[in-house]
Amino acid sequence: MDITGFMSGQRKLLIAGSIVLLLVFIATFPLYGGVYNTRVLTSMLMYVVLAVSWAMFSGPTGYMSLAPAAFFGIGIYTMALLQNELPFPVIIAVGGLLAFALALLVGLVTLRLKGIYFAIFTFGLVVFMSEMVYYVEARLGQIRGRDVIPLDAQMLLYTMLGVAVATLLAAYFIRRSRYGLALLSIGANEEAAAHMGVNTTMIKVILFAVSAIFMGAAGVVTAPALMWVDNRIAFSTFYSFLPILMAVFGGMGQLHGPVIGAAVLGYLDKTLRVQLQVYFMLAFGIILVLVILFLPNGIVGLVPMLQERLRRLTARLRKGGEAEPHANT
Repeated sequence: MDITGFMSGQRKLLIAGSIVLLLVFIATFPLYGGVYNTRVLTSMLMYVVLAVSWAMFSGPTGYMSLAPAAFFGIGIYTMALLQNELPFPVIIAVGGLLAFALALLVGLVTLRLKGIYFAIFTFGLVVFMSEMVYYVEARLGQIRGRDVIPLDAQMLLYTMLGVAVATLLAAYFIRRSRYGLALLSIGANEEAAAHMGVNTTMIKVILFAVSAIFMGAAGVVTAPALMWVDNRIAFSTFYSFLPILMAVFGGMGQLHGPVIGAAVLGYLDKTLRVQLQVYFMLAFGIILVLVILFLPNGIVGLVPMLQERLRRLTARLRKGGEAEPHANT
């Protein structure tokens, strides 16, 4: 009997069972969790979408994108503008497509840049979108902010769950496709990848735009829970930096890393905001600094690190045990 194959099959069965149990838990949560906790869970799923979407592109390539808030904000304003014009599922599709179009345009312009220049440009995009919305609303329309019709918390949870599942499936299949291999080669050595025939610019632009679709869709689903939005809320830089920290916290080496990071820090985000208020950012920052210092590979890197330390300790004990009889002789 092939022990390796048996263990691999058991592991896959365990993962599949865990996923099913998690989906059942989320699907039944509104029945006993209450409205407030249902909204908290929806927010956690929103952060899962943002963190996984960001890691989908930036993880393998090493390009530090600070643009999530721009795509997320487009989704929020799409909902605010079209809520009385189109059905909710159609608005989600429109928000994702608008985010895709913006990311495609930005990618064509900026993805020839590298390092800090790309990061600065993408951060500038968030600021530009915020200021442009403010100018159009305040200067031309003589308004500030927009009301968003609240929707049922249970429906929003299920919709965000659908967006999160779609995001995870896209990330999973991209990682295992030739495009995923191309992204890894770009992150390892972009010049070498180009010399081997990889169209690095096209790959980066397309997958950068694909990752933005899910951020825009998440923005649409989040908007009804906010009930009122303006440029500072929709395009808050918090939505750019927090998903990055979540992905780093969970660990970007595995697909489930950003999911774990988003779930843990998303819950802490809601908890610390209520419990600590003024000291929220300070407490959040301390937690992140400690994790980055002592867990450089994130939460998912903790188990391999402990296994390696246990292996070394076992090896030392064995050496010590072997040396003792020789000393007695």
